[in-house]
Amino acid sequence: MRIGNKFGRGRPVFSFEFFPPKTDEGAHQLMRTVASLKKAMAPDFISVTYGAGGSTRERTLDVVARVQKELSLTSMAHLTCVGSTRQEIEHTVGLLRKKGIENVLGLRGDLPKAAPGTAPAPQDFAYASQLIEFVKGQFDVDVGGACYPERHPESSDKRADLEWTVHKVKKGADFLITQLFFDNRDYFQFVERARDAGIRVPIVPGIMPITNVSQIERFTKMCGASIPHGLLENLREEADDPAAVMAIGIEHAIRQCRGLLEAGAPGIHFYTLNKSHATRSVLAAIKRF
Repeated sequence: MRIGNKFGRGRPVFSFEFFPPKTDEGAHQLMRTVASLKKAMAPDFISVTYGAGGSTRERTLDVVARVQKELSLTSMAHLTCVGSTRQEIEHTVGLLRKKGIENVLGLRGDLPKAAPGTAPAPQDFAYASQLIEFVKGQFDVDVGGACYPERHPESSDKRADLEWTVHKVKKGADFLITQLFFDNRDYFQFVERARDAGIRVPIVPGIMPITNVSQIERFTKMCGASIPHGLLENLREEADDPAAVMAIGIEHAIRQCRGLLEAGAPGIHFYTLNKSHATRSVLAAIKRF
């Protein structure tokens, strides 16, 4: 089913994001995890990430195809374009369509660093908007795009960042999923600015329950997100107690999700890091609410 058609039906849309495993055993474990989450949580769809430069392409294609075929769960493949040619993208999306996948998340991807003395890899796309336009023009699929409540780390300011988001939607993005954030005000202020700029597609908040202090500090540094001072202090005080850190992270995520849904967010996209406990706990709490 097309992901875009899941919105606007009078209930929140819940989804989980996974990264492709590196081994066959990891793949079996991931399938067990997704099957368990489907049975207990009934997500509307799952997505599977793409390694830098498409390095996990085959694993990504395999996981999304297996989840959709074996578990009858709508799946979306992440697709990065930097360092890729039109022929490569066309081939990849063609394979996805043959496997029955109707949804992709169009991303630029991390800029490659050429080794000293070597030429940069050939590429036909510099921006995610170009990828989105190409895929929408070649294939009958839904294409999602990324957006950044606190702005993309490479953007000069929020205004310039929003202009790129508007451009993605004009080129065909059917829905947007945000980068992780921990202050709901950042999300709602972004949505207000996006609506004022003419964006009408669903803007889905991306939530990552915190389970490890050093890990989340590393992630936020890379993606340009911030952690509220009080929350960060609490986490650092309990950094040596994994159970306490997870409890703080889950409690904060529950409050976030409840606040988002109460104020009209169209759903929640959970960044699971392939760990089901925290996500399961958060979703169970908000579904009871």
